[in-house]
Amino acid sequence: MLVFKFGGASVKSSGGILNLAHIVESYSKENLAIVISAFGKTTNGLENILDLAWKNLSYDEALKSLKDYHLGIALELFQKSKDPIFVEITREFDCLNKILAKKNIKNYDKLYDQVISFGEILSTKIVSAFLNERGIKNLWVDIRQNLKTDDTFREAIVDWDTSNDFINKTFSFNNTGIYITQGFIGFSEPGVTTTLGREGSDFTASILAYILNASKVVIWKDVPGVLNADPKYFDNTVRIGQMSYLDAIELTYYGASVIHPKTIKPLQNKNINLHVKSFIYPNDPGTIIGDVICDFLVPSFIFKMDQVLMSISPKDFSFIAENNLKDIFTIISKNGAKINLMQNSAISFQVCINNKPERIASMINNLEKEFVVSYETGLELITIRYYDTQTINRVTLNKEILLEQKSKHNIQLVVKDLG
Repeated sequence: MLVFKFGGASVKSSGGILNLAHIVESYSKENLAIVISAFGKTTNGLENILDLAWKNLSYDEALKSLKDYHLGIALELFQKSKDPIFVEITREFDCLNKILAKKNIKNYDKLYDQVISFGEILSTKIVSAFLNERGIKNLWVDIRQNLKTDDTFREAIVDWDTSNDFINKTFSFNNTGIYITQGFIGFSEPGVTTTLGREGSDFTASILAYILNASKVVIWKDVPGVLNADPKYFDNTVRIGQMSYLDAIELTYYGASVIHPKTIKPLQNKNINLHVKSFIYPNDPGTIIGDVICDFLVPSFIFKMDQVLMSISPKDFSFIAENNLKDIFTIISKNGAKINLMQNSAISFQVCINNKPERIASMINNLEKEFVVSYETGLELITIRYYDTQTINRVTLNKEILLEQKSKHNIQLVVKDLG
């Protein structure tokens, strides 16, 4: 059997869903577990609605706009305007509105998971109903009853043993050859939804593949495969035909957005190949990630914008020692910051982190009780895997290098624009 994952860009319109149906039809001889993300920018829309509700501001217009978007897609897909799917869409939005109106959840992260999960529930119900109407028989599965996690909301940790029992029982392939389910979400206890981290649908696909012993995972995207750089920041990108698990893990760790960072490990553990393919040109070769050795190593570039470089030193001009680092890491962790690069000298410890103004302000306030802190914003972090002098010169043109860190295959540069 195969596991497919379709991201939000591939199902952002009725045309995209029709294209999904064509792809699924072309694999009619295979058993499929299909993981689907929320439509288009629905997750962003839900985050905006949640933010308004949390601040006791009106979210009615934003909620109506999101509902109309889903109803509009359904109207273009279904021949009968009285199809049961329209009742289902309205029911889900009514349920969402009740959660927002109650405001009885004081834990923001917990409320976030209950609200944001509606994007995947809506998308999978619409796609499942459309495929069935088209004659592609499938069963809709609520992953919130199958993928068990702990209660670390927004970054839930999978309970593999319990999930294994639930998923194998549900995805039996006895009554159907196709299951449609949600990415990104799970449950900590009945009725309590969790999420696996932003953009976590890839991880869901690899979890299902691991538990169900899939022969392959295919992630369908709006790019021709894994590229050596993000086209938004880099001209003349190159498709990488095949890639080792190690290279994929390295790139996702440093921030490559094409695959969720947690996706690779479950697949590597069972030697399951991951195929990244274009949903626009499904017959194109794409990229295969697996237990392969590549003779030609293409330099890959990762760009992180809006970075903050922070320098932390003891007030008494003493050395940075283990006890200092322990205190620094504790403060950084409590403020929910992610370290993208760190480096220490005798009396200074430097970290490069994403610019989250509220968290950074709190972090600096806590750090300044024991340390001298200086920082610079508006920076860029560039990571190159398989670098050489030419590639370094290419990305640092008209840039000032503030911090540089090299290993055998990787280089990271914190830079700012000159002038």
